[in-house]
Amino acid sequence: MIIDCHGHYTTEPKDLHRFRKEQTAAANAKDKTAMPSRAALKMSDDEIRESIEQNQLKLQRERGTDVTIFSPRASGMGHHVGDESVSVEWSQICNDLIGRVISLYPQNFIGVCQLPQSPGVDPKNSAAELERCVKMGFVGCNLNPDPSGGYFNSPPMTDKSWFPLYERMIELDVPCMIHVSGCCNPAMHTTGSYYLNADTMVFMQVLLSDLFKTFPKLKFIIPHGGGAVPFHWGRFRGIALNNGKPELAEIMGDNIFFDTCVYHQPGIDLLTKVVPIDNILFASEMVGAVKGNDPRTGFGFDDTKRYVDKAPISDADRKKIFEDNARRVYPRIKTHAAVKATA
Repeated sequence: MIIDCHGHYTTEPKDLHRFRKEQTAAANAKDKTAMPSRAALKMSDDEIRESIEQNQLKLQRERGTDVTIFSPRASGMGHHVGDESVSVEWSQICNDLIGRVISLYPQNFIGVCQLPQSPGVDPKNSAAELERCVKMGFVGCNLNPDPSGGYFNSPPMTDKSWFPLYERMIELDVPCMIHVSGCCNPAMHTTGSYYLNADTMVFMQVLLSDLFKTFPKLKFIIPHGGGAVPFHWGRFRGIALNNGKPELAEIMGDNIFFDTCVYHQPGIDLLTKVVPIDNILFASEMVGAVKGNDPRTGFGFDDTKRYVDKAPISDADRKKIFEDNARRVYPRIKTHAAVKATA
């Protein structure tokens, strides 16, 4: 079985975008413009089916993957927009939409939620939405280390302000994918630099901390191949050793995992060579950051299964990347119809 741990609903029905545009305008208005009505948001099952069947489901079938761990559009989480109340409503709407996708395609998708984070708001306030989504059958969450949208003014993820949320994640037996949202800082491109900067930043924060000694069951998936970490493995390893920390493989242990969203063969070859195989999860983020075909190969940049298929690793290691590691990192997936049959 092939489990894609990193998918976003980037092809949502049009009325969701209409609502968000009006919500954002109201949140930014100086005259306290009334928020748009949530009840007026109209997205039919047929619209959802069309958006999925012509995109994510079509690519699943063409590329030979089985199930996608699916969450709302990452760049659309927009934690910097409005206040906490705006973020709560928007997160609930987006998460409920993921729930609808899963109800329509239970064999193909498993849910991960966005959290209603907001700049300056205690992270523990997001626990209620996490609990609600776990009751809906979701298996994890996306956790934004920078709700400011590109200004990096939040405490590091090793700060004690995060601890109550970590405790609840562990109690619920869910991991988090470290994922920022859209960038409002003009100095950075959202998917080309901001995402990778944040991925690398969080790894560095954890590297010099004792976070996983405090929370040995806490699991972070750092996406996009781990940012700069695999390419600069020697740099990070040296910094760790110079600061009295253990080898990187030991630091990662059963707590830090990278995905395969790097979009070229040399990147996957490097990833599988330097990062422990047990810490790599298959992912594509298809219909996401890099659309279209690579003119050198004729295949989609985000057709990452092809890269893993060709990587110089054993079949046993390939199975770990495609399936076994995801089952271990997302223990709640064992209850889902999408994976039960092949467990």
